[in-house]
Amino acid sequence: MALMTGEQYIESMRKLNLQVYMFGKKVENVVDDPILRPSLNSVRMTYDLAQKPEYEDLMTATSSLTGEKINRFTHIHQSTQDLMNKVKMQRLLGQKTAACFQRCVGMDASNAVFSTTYEIDQKYGTHYHENFKKFLTRVQQNDFTVDGAMTDPKGDRSKAPHAQDDPDMYLHVVERRPDGVVVRGAKAHQTGFINSHEVIVMPTISMREADKDYAISFCCPTDAEGIFMIVGRQSCDTRKLEGAPMDTGNPEFGGTEALVIFDNVFIPNDQIFLNGEVEFAGMMVERFAGYHRQSYGGCKVGVGDVLIGAAALAADYNGCSSASHIKDKIIEMQHLNETLFGCGIACSALGTKTKAGNYLIDMLLANVCKQNVTRFPYEIVRLAEDIAGGLVVTAPSEIDLRDSKIGPYVDKYLKGISAVSTENRLKVLRLIENLCLGTAAVGYRTESMHGAGSPQAQRIMISRQGNLEMKKNLAKAIAHIEE
Repeated sequence: MALMTGEQYIESMRKLNLQVYMFGKKVENVVDDPILRPSLNSVRMTYDLAQKPEYEDLMTATSSLTGEKINRFTHIHQSTQDLMNKVKMQRLLGQKTAACFQRCVGMDASNAVFSTTYEIDQKYGTHYHENFKKFLTRVQQNDFTVDGAMTDPKGDRSKAPHAQDDPDMYLHVVERRPDGVVVRGAKAHQTGFINSHEVIVMPTISMREADKDYAISFCCPTDAEGIFMIVGRQSCDTRKLEGAPMDTGNPEFGGTEALVIFDNVFIPNDQIFLNGEVEFAGMMVERFAGYHRQSYGGCKVGVGDVLIGAAALAADYNGCSSASHIKDKIIEMQHLNETLFGCGIACSALGTKTKAGNYLIDMLLANVCKQNVTRFPYEIVRLAEDIAGGLVVTAPSEIDLRDSKIGPYVDKYLKGISAVSTENRLKVLRLIENLCLGTAAVGYRTESMHGAGSPQAQRIMISRQGNLEMKKNLAKAIAHIEE
Protein backbone atom coordinates (compact mmCIF):
# COMPACT_ATOMS: atom_id res chain seq x y z
CA MET A 1 0.00 0.00 0.00
CA ALA A 2 1.78 3.13 -1.23
CA LEU A 3 -1.23 5.46 -0.89
CA MET A 4 -3.66 5.44 2.03
CA THR A 5 -7.15 6.87 1.84
CA GLY A 6 -8.20 9.46 4.37
CA GLU A 7 -10.33 6.96 6.22
CA GLN A 8 -7.47 4.44 6.34
CA TYR A 9 -5.27 7.17 7.81
CA ILE A 10 -7.82 7.87 10.55
CA GLU A 11 -8.06 4.20 11.41
CA SER A 12 -4.27 3.82 11.43
CA MET A 13 -4.06 6.57 14.06
CA ARG A 14 -6.50 4.68 16.26
CA LYS A 15 -3.98 1.83 16.47
CA LEU A 16 -1.29 4.01 18.07
CA ASN A 17 -0.82 4.16 21.81
CA LEU A 18 -0.15 7.89 22.01
CA GLN A 19 0.41 9.44 25.42
CA VAL A 20 -1.29 12.83 25.18
CA TYR A 21 -2.15 15.24 28.01
CA MET A 22 -4.39 18.30 27.83
CA PHE A 23 -5.81 20.54 30.56
CA GLY A 24 -4.10 18.44 33.22
CA LYS A 25 -5.62 15.14 32.11
CA LYS A 26 -4.63 12.24 29.88
CA VAL A 27 -6.59 12.19 26.62
CA GLU A 28 -8.05 8.71 26.36
CA ASN A 29 -9.36 9.00 22.79
CA VAL A 30 -7.00 11.21 20.83
CA VAL A 31 -8.66 10.59 17.46
CA ASP A 32 -12.19 11.64 18.47
CA ASP A 33 -11.43 14.35 21.01
CA PRO A 34 -13.45 17.42 19.88
CA ILE A 35 -10.56 19.82 20.45
CA LEU A 36 -7.96 17.67 18.67
CA ARG A 37 -10.09 16.20 15.86
CA PRO A 38 -10.02 19.27 13.56
CA SER A 39 -6.23 19.03 13.37
CA LEU A 40 -6.51 15.36 12.42
CA ASN A 41 -9.00 16.32 9.70
CA SER A 42 -6.43 18.72 8.25
CA VAL A 43 -3.90 15.90 7.88
CA ARG A 44 -6.60 13.68 6.44
CA MET A 45 -7.00 16.16 3.59
CA THR A 46 -3.42 15.34 2.45
CA TYR A 47 -4.62 11.76 1.94
CA ASP A 48 -8.04 12.57 0.45
CA LEU A 49 -6.66 14.90 -2.23
CA ALA A 50 -4.00 12.34 -3.23
CA GLN A 51 -6.88 10.05 -4.25
CA LYS A 52 -8.35 12.59 -6.68
CA PRO A 53 -7.19 12.38 -10.34
CA GLU A 54 -7.36 16.16 -10.81
CA TYR A 55 -4.70 16.66 -8.11
CA GLU A 56 -2.47 13.70 -8.99
CA ASP A 57 0.40 15.78 -10.40
CA LEU A 58 0.64 17.90 -7.26
CA MET A 59 -0.26 15.40 -4.55
CA THR A 60 1.72 12.37 -5.73
CA ALA A 61 5.14 11.53 -7.13
CA THR A 62 7.17 8.52 -8.22
CA SER A 63 9.48 7.25 -5.49
CA SER A 64 13.19 7.45 -6.28
CA LEU A 65 13.64 4.52 -3.87
CA THR A 66 10.96 2.04 -4.96
CA GLY A 67 9.59 3.34 -8.27
CA GLU A 68 6.09 3.30 -6.78
CA LYS A 69 3.49 6.06 -6.81
CA ILE A 70 3.66 7.79 -3.43
CA ASN A 71 2.23 10.77 -1.61
CA ARG A 72 4.39 13.83 -2.32
CA PHE A 73 4.74 14.41 1.42
CA THR A 74 6.97 11.31 1.58
CA HIS A 75 8.98 12.21 -1.55
CA ILE A 76 12.64 13.13 -1.96
CA HIS A 77 12.80 16.04 -4.42
CA GLN A 78 14.36 14.95 -7.72
CA SER A 79 14.20 18.22 -9.66
CA THR A 80 13.36 21.90 -9.45
CA GLN A 81 9.92 20.95 -10.80
CA ASP A 82 9.46 18.77 -7.71
CA LEU A 83 10.36 21.75 -5.54
CA MET A 84 7.83 23.96 -7.32
CA ASN A 85 5.14 21.27 -7.19
CA LYS A 86 5.68 21.06 -3.47
CA VAL A 87 4.88 24.78 -3.06
CA LYS A 88 1.84 24.50 -5.34
CA MET A 89 0.62 21.48 -3.35
CA GLN A 90 0.96 23.39 -0.11
CA ARG A 91 -1.03 26.31 -1.49
CA LEU A 92 -3.78 23.93 -2.57
CA LEU A 93 -4.00 22.36 0.87
CA GLY A 94 -4.05 25.77 2.55
CA GLN A 95 -7.00 26.68 0.32
CA LYS A 96 -8.82 23.45 1.22
CA THR A 97 -8.28 23.55 5.01
CA ALA A 98 -7.54 27.20 5.96
CA ALA A 99 -5.33 25.59 8.60
CA CYS A 100 -2.00 23.86 9.15
CA PHE A 101 -2.06 20.42 7.50
CA GLN A 102 1.10 19.40 9.36
CA ARG A 103 2.95 17.03 7.02
CA CYS A 104 5.34 19.69 5.68
CA VAL A 105 7.72 19.41 8.63
CA GLY A 106 8.36 15.72 8.05
CA MET A 107 8.81 16.22 4.29
CA ASP A 108 11.31 19.01 4.89
CA ALA A 109 13.15 17.01 7.55
CA SER A 110 13.35 14.00 5.21
CA ASN A 111 14.99 15.98 2.43
CA ALA A 112 17.45 17.66 4.80
CA VAL A 113 18.44 14.42 6.51
CA PHE A 114 18.70 12.56 3.19
CA SER A 115 21.42 14.83 1.83
CA THR A 116 23.20 15.43 5.16
CA THR A 117 23.54 11.73 6.01
CA TYR A 118 25.07 11.10 2.59
CA GLU A 119 27.80 13.64 3.27
CA ILE A 120 28.43 12.35 6.80
CA ASP A 121 28.91 8.85 5.43
CA GLN A 122 31.31 10.16 2.80
CA LYS A 123 33.54 11.65 5.48
CA TYR A 124 33.27 9.08 8.26
CA GLY A 125 32.26 5.82 6.57
CA THR A 126 29.12 5.62 8.73
CA HIS A 127 25.86 4.00 7.63
CA TYR A 128 23.44 6.81 8.40
CA HIS A 129 22.33 7.27 4.78
CA GLU A 130 21.38 3.61 4.43
CA ASN A 131 19.59 3.80 7.78
CA PHE A 132 17.60 6.74 6.50
CA LYS A 133 16.78 5.19 3.13
CA LYS A 134 15.44 2.06 4.86
CA PHE A 135 13.32 4.22 7.14
CA LEU A 136 11.98 6.34 4.28
CA THR A 137 11.21 3.28 2.17
CA ARG A 138 9.04 1.98 5.00
CA VAL A 139 7.38 5.40 5.34
CA GLN A 140 6.62 5.56 1.60
CA GLN A 141 5.31 2.01 1.41
CA ASN A 142 2.95 2.60 4.34
CA ASP A 143 2.17 6.26 3.49
CA PHE A 144 2.97 7.29 7.05
CA THR A 145 2.69 10.82 8.32
CA VAL A 146 6.07 11.85 9.71
CA ASP A 147 6.70 14.78 12.03
CA GLY A 148 9.98 16.66 12.18
CA ALA A 149 11.23 17.66 15.63
CA MET A 150 13.94 20.33 15.77
CA THR A 151 13.14 23.03 18.33
CA ASP A 152 14.56 22.43 21.83
CA PRO A 153 13.37 24.46 24.84
CA LYS A 154 16.91 26.01 24.92
CA GLY A 155 16.78 27.27 28.50
CA ASP A 156 19.36 30.05 28.88
CA ARG A 157 19.97 31.22 25.31
CA SER A 158 23.34 32.69 26.27
CA LYS A 159 24.72 29.22 27.06
CA ALA A 160 25.65 26.34 24.76
CA PRO A 161 23.78 23.03 25.18
CA HIS A 162 26.49 21.41 27.33
CA ALA A 163 26.72 24.52 29.56
CA GLN A 164 23.05 24.69 30.55
CA ASP A 165 22.24 24.50 34.27
CA ASP A 166 19.77 21.76 33.34
CA PRO A 167 21.34 19.49 30.68
CA ASP A 168 17.90 18.45 29.44
CA MET A 169 17.18 21.88 27.95
CA TYR A 170 18.51 20.38 24.71
CA LEU A 171 17.67 16.79 23.79
CA HIS A 172 20.78 14.66 24.25
CA VAL A 173 22.22 11.17 24.61
CA VAL A 174 22.29 10.05 28.25
CA GLU A 175 23.43 6.46 27.70
CA ARG A 176 25.29 4.66 24.95
CA ARG A 177 24.75 0.93 24.46
CA PRO A 178 26.15 -1.54 21.91
CA ASP A 179 22.71 -1.69 20.24
CA GLY A 180 21.80 2.00 20.40
CA VAL A 181 21.42 5.08 22.58
CA VAL A 182 19.05 6.45 25.21
CA VAL A 183 17.95 10.07 24.79
CA ARG A 184 16.32 12.56 27.12
CA GLY A 185 14.95 16.06 26.64
CA ALA A 186 12.03 17.76 24.93
CA LYS A 187 10.98 19.29 21.64
CA ALA A 188 8.74 22.36 21.72
CA HIS A 189 6.15 23.78 19.30
CA GLN A 190 5.68 20.39 17.68
CA THR A 191 3.20 20.81 14.86
CA GLY A 192 1.40 17.59 14.03
CA PHE A 193 3.28 15.26 16.36
CA ILE A 194 -0.06 14.11 17.78
CA ASN A 195 -1.26 13.19 14.28
CA SER A 196 1.92 11.44 13.07
CA HIS A 197 3.01 7.82 12.93
CA GLU A 198 6.76 8.53 13.10
CA VAL A 199 9.07 11.41 13.98
CA ILE A 200 12.46 12.53 12.69
CA VAL A 201 14.41 14.24 15.48
CA MET A 202 17.18 16.70 14.60
CA PRO A 203 19.49 19.05 16.53
CA THR A 204 18.30 22.64 16.77
CA ILE A 205 21.57 24.64 16.40
CA SER A 206 25.13 24.35 15.15
CA MET A 207 27.38 22.66 17.70
CA ARG A 208 30.97 22.26 18.83
CA GLU A 209 32.88 19.29 20.21
CA ALA A 210 31.74 19.92 23.78
CA ASP A 211 28.14 19.44 22.60
CA LYS A 212 28.81 16.02 21.10
CA ASP A 213 26.06 14.28 23.06
CA TYR A 214 23.56 16.82 21.73
CA ALA A 215 24.47 16.25 18.06
CA ILE A 216 21.91 13.49 17.61
CA SER A 217 19.36 12.76 14.88
CA PHE A 218 17.12 9.72 14.68
CA CYS A 219 13.65 8.40 13.90
CA CYS A 220 11.20 6.59 16.13
CA PRO A 221 7.46 5.89 16.40
CA THR A 222 5.45 8.67 18.02
CA ASP A 223 4.12 6.17 20.55
CA ALA A 224 7.56 4.85 21.53
CA GLU A 225 8.01 4.10 25.22
CA GLY A 226 9.04 7.23 27.11
CA ILE A 227 7.41 9.75 24.74
CA PHE A 228 4.47 11.83 25.91
CA MET A 229 2.90 15.05 24.68
CA ILE A 230 1.41 18.08 26.39
CA VAL A 231 -1.00 19.92 24.08
CA GLY A 232 -0.45 23.65 23.67
CA ARG A 233 -3.27 26.00 24.63
CA GLN A 234 -4.83 27.98 21.80
CA SER A 235 -7.10 31.00 21.85
CA CYS A 236 -10.77 29.99 21.64
CA ASP A 237 -9.92 26.27 21.77
CA THR A 238 -12.73 25.33 24.18
CA ARG A 239 -15.32 26.80 21.83
CA LYS A 240 -15.17 23.37 20.18
CA LEU A 241 -16.81 21.96 23.33
CA GLU A 242 -19.78 24.35 23.37
CA GLY A 243 -21.95 22.75 20.70
CA ALA A 244 -21.86 25.91 18.58
CA PRO A 245 -19.70 25.07 15.54
CA MET A 246 -20.28 28.45 13.89
CA ASP A 247 -18.38 30.12 16.74
CA THR A 248 -15.21 28.20 15.91
CA GLY A 249 -15.05 29.91 12.51
CA ASN A 250 -13.57 26.80 10.89
CA PRO A 251 -15.61 23.89 12.29
CA GLU A 252 -13.89 21.09 10.38
CA PHE A 253 -10.18 21.92 10.27
CA GLY A 254 -7.43 23.18 12.57
CA GLY A 255 -3.88 22.71 13.78
CA THR A 256 -2.26 21.38 16.95
CA GLU A 257 0.99 22.13 18.74
CA ALA A 258 2.52 20.17 21.61
CA LEU A 259 5.46 20.07 23.98
CA VAL A 260 6.89 16.58 23.45
CA ILE A 261 8.85 14.93 26.25
CA PHE A 262 11.49 12.27 25.55
CA ASP A 263 11.92 10.59 28.92
CA ASN A 264 14.81 8.13 28.48
CA VAL A 265 13.76 6.85 25.04
CA PHE A 266 15.82 4.01 23.55
CA ILE A 267 16.86 4.46 19.91
CA PRO A 268 18.32 1.42 18.07
CA ASN A 269 21.47 1.93 15.99
CA ASP A 270 19.63 1.42 12.68
CA GLN A 271 17.35 4.38 13.47
CA ILE A 272 20.21 6.85 14.03
CA PHE A 273 21.14 9.46 11.39
CA LEU A 274 23.68 11.59 13.31
CA ASN A 275 25.52 10.67 16.47
CA GLY A 276 28.23 13.03 17.64
CA GLU A 277 29.48 14.33 14.27
CA VAL A 278 29.09 17.88 15.50
CA GLU A 279 30.27 19.66 12.35
CA PHE A 280 27.24 18.27 10.45
CA ALA A 281 24.66 19.46 12.97
CA GLY A 282 24.70 22.94 11.45
CA MET A 283 24.31 21.56 7.92
CA MET A 284 21.25 19.56 8.93
CA VAL A 285 19.72 22.54 10.73
CA GLU A 286 20.30 24.98 7.86
CA ARG A 287 19.02 22.63 5.18
CA PHE A 288 15.88 21.80 7.12
CA ALA A 289 15.30 25.48 7.88
CA GLY A 290 15.76 26.35 4.20
CA TYR A 291 13.23 23.76 3.04
CA HIS A 292 10.77 24.78 5.73
CA ARG A 293 11.10 28.49 4.92
CA GLN A 294 10.32 27.59 1.32
CA SER A 295 7.18 25.81 2.57
CA TYR A 296 5.76 29.03 3.95
CA GLY A 297 5.60 30.42 0.42
CA GLY A 298 2.92 27.79 -0.22
CA CYS A 299 0.90 26.98 2.88
CA LYS A 300 0.54 30.55 4.14
CA VAL A 301 -0.45 31.69 0.66
CA GLY A 302 -3.22 29.11 0.48
CA VAL A 303 -4.62 30.16 3.85
CA GLY A 304 -4.18 33.77 2.73
CA ASP A 305 -6.38 33.01 -0.28
CA VAL A 306 -9.15 31.95 2.10
CA LEU A 307 -8.73 35.04 4.26
CA ILE A 308 -8.80 37.34 1.23
CA GLY A 309 -11.96 35.61 0.04
CA ALA A 310 -13.53 35.94 3.47
CA ALA A 311 -12.71 39.66 3.62
CA ALA A 312 -14.22 40.16 0.17
CA LEU A 313 -17.37 38.29 1.25
CA ALA A 314 -17.61 40.41 4.38
CA ALA A 315 -17.44 43.51 2.20
CA ASP A 316 -20.20 42.09 -0.01
CA TYR A 317 -22.38 41.25 2.99
CA ASN A 318 -21.77 44.67 4.54
CA GLY A 319 -22.82 46.35 1.30
CA CYS A 320 -19.55 48.18 0.77
CA SER A 321 -17.70 46.07 -1.80
CA SER A 322 -17.97 48.80 -4.45
CA ALA A 323 -16.21 51.41 -2.30
CA SER A 324 -12.87 52.35 -3.87
CA HIS A 325 -10.91 52.07 -0.61
CA ILE A 326 -12.28 48.56 -0.03
CA LYS A 327 -11.28 47.50 -3.54
CA ASP A 328 -7.82 48.95 -3.00
CA LYS A 329 -7.34 47.08 0.29
CA ILE A 330 -8.30 43.78 -1.30
CA ILE A 331 -5.89 44.46 -4.18
CA GLU A 332 -3.13 45.09 -1.63
CA MET A 333 -3.93 41.82 0.15
CA GLN A 334 -3.68 39.96 -3.14
CA HIS A 335 -0.43 41.73 -4.03
CA LEU A 336 1.17 40.74 -0.73
CA ASN A 337 -0.08 37.15 -0.96
CA GLU A 338 1.15 36.63 -4.51
CA THR A 339 4.52 38.13 -3.60
CA LEU A 340 4.91 35.40 -0.98
CA PHE A 341 3.99 32.76 -3.55
CA GLY A 342 6.49 34.26 -5.99
CA CYS A 343 9.23 33.90 -3.38
CA GLY A 344 8.32 30.26 -2.79
CA ILE A 345 8.39 29.49 -6.51
CA ALA A 346 11.61 31.48 -7.08
CA CYS A 347 13.67 29.67 -4.43
CA SER A 348 12.36 26.39 -5.88
CA ALA A 349 13.09 27.24 -9.53
CA LEU A 350 16.70 28.13 -8.64
CA GLY A 351 17.26 24.96 -6.63
CA THR A 352 20.40 22.86 -7.13
CA LYS A 353 21.33 19.20 -6.91
CA THR A 354 23.04 17.98 -3.72
CA LYS A 355 25.80 15.39 -3.55
CA ALA A 356 23.17 12.87 -2.50
CA GLY A 357 21.16 13.54 -5.66
CA ASN A 358 18.10 15.31 -4.26
CA TYR A 359 17.39 18.98 -4.89
CA LEU A 360 17.98 21.83 -2.44
CA ILE A 361 16.22 25.17 -2.74
CA ASP A 362 18.12 28.41 -3.24
CA MET A 363 18.95 29.15 0.39
CA LEU A 364 19.09 32.93 0.06
CA LEU A 365 15.69 33.21 -1.59
CA ALA A 366 14.15 30.68 0.81
CA ASN A 367 15.18 32.90 3.70
CA VAL A 368 13.91 35.99 1.88
CA CYS A 369 10.62 34.13 1.40
CA LYS A 370 10.23 33.45 5.12
CA GLN A 371 11.38 36.96 6.07
CA ASN A 372 8.49 38.29 4.00
CA VAL A 373 6.16 35.80 5.67
CA THR A 374 7.02 37.34 9.04
CA ARG A 375 5.57 40.63 7.75
CA PHE A 376 3.03 40.32 4.95
CA PRO A 377 0.43 38.09 6.67
CA TYR A 378 0.28 40.63 9.51
CA GLU A 379 -0.66 43.33 7.01
CA ILE A 380 -3.12 40.99 5.30
CA VAL A 381 -4.72 40.33 8.69
CA ARG A 382 -4.86 44.06 9.48
CA LEU A 383 -6.59 44.80 6.20
CA ALA A 384 -9.04 41.90 6.66
CA GLU A 385 -10.00 43.19 10.11
CA ASP A 386 -10.36 46.71 8.69
CA ILE A 387 -12.69 45.51 5.93
CA ALA A 388 -14.74 43.18 8.13
CA GLY A 389 -15.51 45.73 10.85
CA GLY A 390 -15.71 45.53 14.63
CA LEU A 391 -18.36 42.83 14.63
CA VAL A 392 -15.47 40.34 14.19
CA VAL A 393 -14.80 40.72 17.92
CA THR A 394 -18.20 41.80 19.28
CA ALA A 395 -20.67 39.38 17.68
CA PRO A 396 -22.88 37.34 20.03
CA SER A 397 -22.55 33.57 20.06
CA GLU A 398 -24.33 31.08 17.84
CA ILE A 399 -26.30 30.00 20.91
CA ASP A 400 -27.67 33.55 21.17
CA LEU A 401 -28.62 33.47 17.50
CA ARG A 402 -30.50 30.18 18.01
CA ASP A 403 -32.27 31.29 21.21
CA SER A 404 -36.04 31.59 20.90
CA LYS A 405 -36.22 34.90 22.78
CA ILE A 406 -33.09 36.87 21.90
CA GLY A 407 -32.30 35.16 18.60
CA PRO A 408 -34.77 37.25 16.57
CA TYR A 409 -33.10 40.43 17.88
CA VAL A 410 -29.64 39.17 16.91
CA ASP A 411 -31.01 38.25 13.50
CA LYS A 412 -32.72 41.63 13.07
CA TYR A 413 -29.98 43.99 14.19
CA LEU A 414 -26.89 42.19 12.88
CA LYS A 415 -28.17 41.77 9.36
CA GLY A 416 -26.20 43.32 6.51
CA ILE A 417 -27.59 43.43 2.98
CA SER A 418 -31.09 42.01 2.64
CA ALA A 419 -30.06 39.29 0.18
CA VAL A 420 -27.79 37.56 2.72
CA SER A 421 -28.90 35.95 5.98
CA THR A 422 -27.54 37.17 9.29
CA GLU A 423 -26.29 33.64 9.91
CA ASN A 424 -24.13 33.65 6.80
CA ARG A 425 -22.80 37.11 7.63
CA LEU A 426 -21.82 35.91 11.11
CA LYS A 427 -20.26 32.74 9.70
CA VAL A 428 -17.82 34.64 7.51
CA LEU A 429 -17.00 37.06 10.34
CA ARG A 430 -16.24 34.11 12.63
CA LEU A 431 -13.97 32.66 9.94
CA ILE A 432 -12.08 35.95 9.79
CA GLU A 433 -11.82 35.94 13.58
CA ASN A 434 -10.50 32.39 13.47
CA LEU A 435 -7.83 33.21 10.88
CA CYS A 436 -6.77 36.51 12.42
CA LEU A 437 -7.19 36.00 16.16
CA GLY A 438 -8.34 32.51 17.08
CA THR A 439 -7.05 28.94 16.91
CA ALA A 440 -5.97 29.28 13.28
CA ALA A 441 -3.63 32.09 14.30
CA VAL A 442 -1.27 29.24 15.16
CA GLY A 443 -1.49 28.15 11.53
CA TYR A 444 -1.46 31.63 10.03
CA ARG A 445 -0.74 34.87 11.86
CA THR A 446 1.46 33.94 14.83
CA GLU A 447 3.09 30.99 13.10
CA SER A 448 4.01 33.34 10.25
CA MET A 449 6.31 35.09 12.72
CA HIS A 450 7.97 32.20 14.54
CA GLY A 451 7.44 29.09 12.42
CA ALA A 452 10.65 27.82 10.73
CA GLY A 453 12.66 30.18 12.90
CA SER A 454 12.24 33.72 14.15
CA PRO A 455 12.80 36.73 11.84
CA GLN A 456 16.35 37.19 13.13
CA ALA A 457 17.23 33.63 12.11
CA GLN A 458 16.38 34.46 8.50
CA ARG A 459 18.30 37.74 8.65
CA ILE A 460 21.41 35.87 9.80
CA MET A 461 21.10 33.49 6.86
CA ILE A 462 20.45 36.35 4.42
CA SER A 463 23.63 37.98 5.70
CA ARG A 464 25.59 34.76 5.14
CA GLN A 465 24.12 34.04 1.72
CA GLY A 466 23.92 37.59 0.40
CA ASN A 467 27.50 37.73 -0.97
CA LEU A 468 28.06 41.34 0.05
CA GLU A 469 31.71 41.34 -1.09
CA MET A 470 30.63 40.48 -4.62
CA LYS A 471 28.22 43.40 -4.59
CA LYS A 472 30.98 45.75 -3.37
CA ASN A 473 33.17 44.61 -6.27
CA LEU A 474 30.34 45.32 -8.70
CA ALA A 475 30.14 48.88 -7.39
CA LYS A 476 33.93 49.29 -7.61
CA ALA A 477 33.93 48.08 -11.21
CA ILE A 478 31.17 50.49 -12.25
CA ALA A 479 32.82 53.42 -10.46
CA HIS A 480 36.34 52.45 -11.69
CA ILE A 481 37.64 52.16 -8.13
CA GLU A 482 41.03 50.46 -7.84
CA GLU A 483 42.51 49.46 -4.48
